Amino acid sequence: MPVPSGEHYRSSTGGFFKLLPDGDGSMRENKMSPLIIIGMHRSGTAMIAQLLERLGLFTGCRKQHNHEALFFLNINEWLLRQSCAAWDCPKPFSLLLGNREIRSLAVDHIRYISETPAAVSFLGWRKYLRCRSLFNLDVPWGWKDPRNTYTLPIWLEVFPGARVIHICRNGVDVANSLVARQRKGFEYKKSRYRAMKALYWLRPKRGGFTDSIRCASLEGAFSLWEEYVMEAKKHVGALGSRAIELKYEDFVSSPYESLRELAGFCELEAGDEEVRRVSGLVRRDRAYAYRSEAGLRAFAHDVAERLAVYGY
Repeated sequence: MPVPSGEHYRSSTGGFFKLLPDGDGSMRENKMSPLIIIGMHRSGTAMIAQLLERLGLFTGCRKQHNHEALFFLNINEWLLRQSCAAWDCPKPFSLLLGNREIRSLAVDHIRYISETPAAVSFLGWRKYLRCRSLFNLDVPWGWKDPRNTYTLPIWLEVFPGARVIHICRNGVDVANSLVARQRKGFEYKKSRYRAMKALYWLRPKRGGFTDSIRCASLEGAFSLWEEYVMEAKKHVGALGSRAIELKYEDFVSSPYESLRELAGFCELEAGDEEVRRVSGLVRRDRAYAYRSEAGLRAFAHDVAERLAVYGY
C-alpha cells in the first residue's frame, strides 16, 4: 500500500525519516537536517537543549556540563580563534566570514571531518557505525552553543537545510549571571595561584586569572548581551520560517505551550502527555530574577532604553 509523501515513519534502525517522492514516483528517505540553538550565554540555551533532548532530540554523546557537544564546541572555538575572536569578543569573526578563500576552506574542513571517525565524539560509536557521517543522521538532532550565534553562517553552508532556535533572556539577568560566574571562577583561580605560587619559577604559569575581564562588570556583560541579541535577531529575520525565537521569560511562564510549539518545530514525535511531563521540570522562579535586588533594579533603570530596543 503506498504511503503519503511528507509523513514521518520509523525506520528499521529505530530512527525517523520523511518520505519524499523521487522523479520516478518512488519514495526515498530524507536525512534529517540539524536544529541549531543560538542565543547569548546564560540565556537558557542549555535548558532548552535538555528539555528537547528529553523529548527525543539527539544532542550528542560527549557534552560539557553546560550541555555543549564537544565536537561542535571545539570547532566553534577553532573558528573564532582564526580571527582573534572569542566568546566574549565575537565581533572580529566577521573578518573570517568576509574572506572568501579562508571561509571556503573552513567549510570544506568541517564537511570533511563530519564524515570521518572524528564525528564519533558527537555520534557515539553505535550511530557512527550505522550512519558513518553527520549528514546521514535520520533522527531529529542538533546542538546548542552560544557561539553558534556568530558562527551560524558557516554552519548554514555546511548544513543548508538547518533550522534555528533563538532563546533570548533579559539582559540584566544575563549580565548578573555572567558577573557571578566570572567572580566564582576568579576566586578559585586566585586561591589556586596562592597555593602554587612558590612553584611558578620552576613551571611557568600558563592560565590567566579570569575567563573574561569584560564580564567582570555589569556594563561589560550587558554590552556583550546587546551584541549577541542583535546578531541573533539578524539571523532569525533572514531565515524566516526556518527560525523560531523565544523569550526565556515567556517560556518559563508557560512551559507546556512553549515546549509543545518547539517540539512541533523540531518535528519530534513526542506525545502531549510527554510534553506536559517534561514541561513540569521547568523552574519558573528565574524570570526577571534581578527584581529582587536593589542594585540590579537600579542598573536596569539606567539601561532601560537599551533594554527596550530588544523588547524588555
